[in-house]
Amino acid sequence: MQFVAVIVAALVAYGFGAFWYMRMSQPWMAAAGIPVDANGRPAGNGSALPFVVGFVAELLVAGMMRHIFAMAQMHTIVEGIMGGFGIGAFLITPWVAMNYAFAARPYRLTLIDGVNSVVGCTLMGLVLTLI
Repeated sequence: MQFVAVIVAALVAYGFGAFWYMRMSQPWMAAAGIPVDANGRPAGNGSALPFVVGFVAELLVAGMMRHIFAMAQMHTIVEGIMGGFGIGAFLITPWVAMNYAFAARPYRLTLIDGVNSVVGCTLMGLVLTLI
């Protein structure tokens, strides 16, 4: 049953990411410096690789979160939400912010990607304690 919970948690976070980046696509592409074509879509893009890597990454995060939750005996919905929020806000987002700072990426990019990390991990934590 835990494998199912990990897969569902990854799918829910991935789904939020799809929603978030559809809403934030223009500001994200501008902050990331992605060249766009006349229609405002990424120029020359068409590879599925980023989507595959993204989902595999979501699976890895969900699997590790499940392991952490089991080791810490976190089983309630509130514990799942707070644990997921903490992982997103205090582990993933600061690491991304550090990398972006050294790469001289715009602060706005950190904010856009940070929201995805925090909300995605919070949703993962919720799902992992529901299933």
